[in-house]
Amino acid sequence: MKKLLPTSTAGSLPKPSWLAQPETLWSPWKLQDEELVDGKQDALRLSLQEQQQAGIDIVSDGEQTRQHFVTTFIEHLDGVDFEKRETVRIRNRYDASVPTVFGPVSRQKSVFVEDARFLRQQTQQPIKWALPGPMTMIDTLYDAHYKSREKLAWEFAKILNQEARELEAAGVDIIQFDEPAFNVFFDEVNDWGIATLERAIEGLKCETAIHICYGYGIKANTDWKKTLGSEWRQYEEIFPKLQKSNIDIISLECQNSRVPMELLELIRGKKVMVGAIDVASNTIETPEEVANTLRKALQYVDADKLCPCTNCGMAPLSRRVANAKLNALSAGADIVRRELLG
Repeated sequence: MKKLLPTSTAGSLPKPSWLAQPETLWSPWKLQDEELVDGKQDALRLSLQEQQQAGIDIVSDGEQTRQHFVTTFIEHLDGVDFEKRETVRIRNRYDASVPTVFGPVSRQKSVFVEDARFLRQQTQQPIKWALPGPMTMIDTLYDAHYKSREKLAWEFAKILNQEARELEAAGVDIIQFDEPAFNVFFDEVNDWGIATLERAIEGLKCETAIHICYGYGIKANTDWKKTLGSEWRQYEEIFPKLQKSNIDIISLECQNSRVPMELLELIRGKKVMVGAIDVASNTIETPEEVANTLRKALQYVDADKLCPCTNCGMAPLSRRVANAKLNALSAGADIVRRELLG
């Protein structure tokens, strides 16, 4: 991407109300069979159009064809039973009923490649595609087979690499791995989490990204944030090793968060998707507020490596709010772009 400060989104965007219940995570589909296939493609086209109208430079599918950023991928794998469920603690934050790994996990066919190919046909812009990262996948399951988080993570890394290679072949420019678990399990991240992530990107020639945030704007996450004190320094635990990794881009949360901006110095040299839009609030940022976040980040990130972005996915927001926030992101980036270009 040659444009200075190219804008992007971290992940999901709201679905239209005729496809799924608005402002709801895990919302069931309102359509079935062929109607659902057509509806997902219509929603993808609409999401793309709304990103383009808002001036977003690196576009995505807005995750319109998925119910959830992790489980929709896992649903397509062998070795996982969605009928046999257990309650587990998700990221040490809240309890959830999750499917069970009962045998060797494997992928018989691609999961998102047809959707990615469809998106590629709709636009000449750079496209980014998000996949769940290995550690976040294992944190969303009950493992009755491997009985080792690390072993299961390595298996998922191999599967993700298969999917990523096919996404690259379908024309995806940036493949992003979502790893909110990296902000929780620091020892595991440094022991084997980053290593499994590098296995997932093995052999890719397209750009790769990791998205690490403090979660969707749901109550379990906002309550957790209240316990983190006046400074959120979680990134400090993992940035040094990520800086030495083969991942090209690091996507993180900055807007309305208590992350000290100087932590970005720890990943100097990497491209950084700076979250300049708060997804846990319906308040629309002003372009100047976005610009201020970007100016602070530019003290620690070279201008040619900074990509203005959202903090996280926006599926729980209304389309009106999400679109207004995307417009603010573009306008704020444009302010700083003009300043940099003199």
